[in-house]
Amino acid sequence: MKKTVFIYGAILAIGVLVVELIEHFYTIQIISTPVYIVAVAILFTVLGIWLGKKLTARSSQDSENTPFKRNEKARKSLGISDRELDVLEHLGKGHSNQEIANKLFISINTVKTHLSSVYQKLEVSRRSMAVKKARSLKLIP
Repeated sequence: MKKTVFIYGAILAIGVLVVELIEHFYTIQIISTPVYIVAVAILFTVLGIWLGKKLTARSSQDSENTPFKRNEKARKSLGISDRELDVLEHLGKGHSNQEIANKLFISINTVKTHLSSVYQKLEVSRRSMAVKKARSLKLIP
């Protein structure tokens, strides 16, 4: 842990030194304004990309390594049937009512009935809210 803190501290110190050096060159007019702006933009772009990769690397690795495990307790306590869960999974994939009906070989009215039931059981009123709540309850991936 101390090694990691030291490495990040050293990287931060070098970054600050580079920014201060660029600012110094700009102040004494060794570099022009457009060059200064481009240098700062490149520096922050590289920093943003590096930081983004560091912050998202762990979460994407965790989600790839662990398979989805459905929360059966929540499903049973809410009383969501297998078919309603199928409809909810397709809803989570962004499919329209017609697409869900075609994929599950049911009528569009049956899809609407299942969705209405799912909305009521999840205590939501919109598709997006149903998907969000179902994901938070680990009912769908």
